[in-house]
Amino acid sequence: MPAHPKVVVVGSFVQDLTWKCRDFPQPGETTVGTFITGPGGKGSNQAVACGRAGVNTLFVGAVGRDAFALQAKEFYRAEKIGCQLAIKPNHATGTAAILVNATGQNEIIVALGANDHLKKSDVPASAIRNANVVVSQLESNLGTAAHVLKTARRGGAITVLNPAPMRSDFPVALLTHTDILIPNETEFTALVNQLPQTGSSGFTENRLKSITEDDLHALCRKIGVPTMIVTLGSRGCFISRDNGCLFIPAHTGIKVVDTTGAGDAFVGGFAAGLVKFGGDIAEAARFGNAVAALSVTKFGTAPSMPHASEIARFLKTRV
Repeated sequence: MPAHPKVVVVGSFVQDLTWKCRDFPQPGETTVGTFITGPGGKGSNQAVACGRAGVNTLFVGAVGRDAFALQAKEFYRAEKIGCQLAIKPNHATGTAAILVNATGQNEIIVALGANDHLKKSDVPASAIRNANVVVSQLESNLGTAAHVLKTARRGGAITVLNPAPMRSDFPVALLTHTDILIPNETEFTALVNQLPQTGSSGFTENRLKSITEDDLHALCRKIGVPTMIVTLGSRGCFISRDNGCLFIPAHTGIKVVDTTGAGDAFVGGFAAGLVKFGGDIAEAARFGNAVAALSVTKFGTAPSMPHASEIARFLKTRV
């Protein structure tokens, strides 16, 4: 474990099993494609994005006692990013089946495996309490996620929740321990429809695309989290806070190879940006946008996360 990590990411590690094809197969159809495997998982991807961006990072997760777990440990060792993996011998390491078509779009099924059995006792309390930023998601044990956010907030850390994948058993109480909530379009739509305080039902992604910034800001305020950042894919991101809102456009002129992990790249880059820019949310989001933009120019999830030198070069060209 690195000494005094600035960012702690608690969440999922999964082994990505990825098939690349021209078009997604239709029901009953077999499509010929190519296959690649590598490290993934929302929590792990976010930790890698943050660590590669140049911020001292610790990832905490769970794996089985299998070949995928050994690959995870070796990957983090090579990356020189802090990693604490709890071994769950009765459960397999999480896996994800990912289809990527010729335009870089993806379809994913994830089996949580050991991630669903990450316990509170598996998480180093001292690292959580002493971190500047603590990040969690919904791809591992929800009780542990709640414990992590609550402990971090008591310790004075900025707590970031990425509600992904959005789940029907999402515990609303998680929001009471969250400083910054970062959903994508699909997750935001689900939140609006699922949370009673929004007073909305039948909200759709099409509605999200057409809504005014003022109305989106008002809807975000109903969710009750101090800061909300809705990532809007190729459009950019929308920041809603008590004192106002801000839309930050995405970078253009990017050759998209694979969008898998772009949301994780933003979250990890944003967490790094919070440290780099002294808690400035807008600057951190701009940094996250750059990390996400670079990630889609490469194939894969964790392997596609850009390094600090790449990000610096990219931002120089975007002034």
